[in-house]
Amino acid sequence: MTEPEADLLHTAEQILLRDCMRDRGFVYEPVPRQPVPDARDFPYVVDDPEWARRHGYGSDLDRKREEISTEGVNERYFRSLPQERRAPAIAAANGSRPDGLSARASDGLKISRSPDGCQSQAERGLYPDLAAWFQARVTVDSLPPLRGGQVIADGEFRGATRKWSVCMNAAGYAFQDPAAARAALPPPDRPFPREREVAMAVAEAGCARSSGLAETAARLDRKYDTELREKYGHDVTAWLRFRLDALPRARAVVEADAER
Repeated sequence: MTEPEADLLHTAEQILLRDCMRDRGFVYEPVPRQPVPDARDFPYVVDDPEWARRHGYGSDLDRKREEISTEGVNERYFRSLPQERRAPAIAAANGSRPDGLSARASDGLKISRSPDGCQSQAERGLYPDLAAWFQARVTVDSLPPLRGGQVIADGEFRGATRKWSVCMNAAGYAFQDPAAARAALPPPDRPFPREREVAMAVAEAGCARSSGLAETAARLDRKYDTELREKYGHDVTAWLRFRLDALPRARAVVEADAER
């Protein structure tokens, strides 16, 4: 699935969510799939020197995301509602009780939510078999942290991390691993001075390249991703099939909304 196709599914779901909330007497404004386009996740180590020169560790982007999250039009709307309307609005969006629709994640955790809220209704408009879709999505969403744990525990990763640490020490940063560097960062609302943050992030990215940690992490990530997709192949295949099958429905929703 391409990024434009993923954007199409997200946009259609947001339109269906908006329409459902309107039918229930409330307001919802669709939000973009990637509200901060330049934001990136580096699950193992910052490995892009150019990105690091622009954003350091991304504290500037974290603040933008926080602003969108706390000051977005939908959050403001819910907060502006009278107390007696606020709970019904949340129930309209999420359902009155977080049960009725359940799935088991790859780590065994049971995830439940209501099948009656507008979020579920919007998804049902794209994925008619909501229960099967929910199970497939919960499985797929739970795989990245499982994969990340496998990568970090791998001996090859630990060996490359030691080389990275030697490189960072030579640059003036005494960290055993990238997680320690991350833990040393202050919260996004009180970041290091920009020059300090950028210098440290650029050093991390350069050492990730020169030590081989970036290449090792990427290779191990692909390895464990393949293994997990094979292990959970039924749900992974179902997830992709559901999304591909939903594309014509999503396109129809977006086109109909544009014609209104």
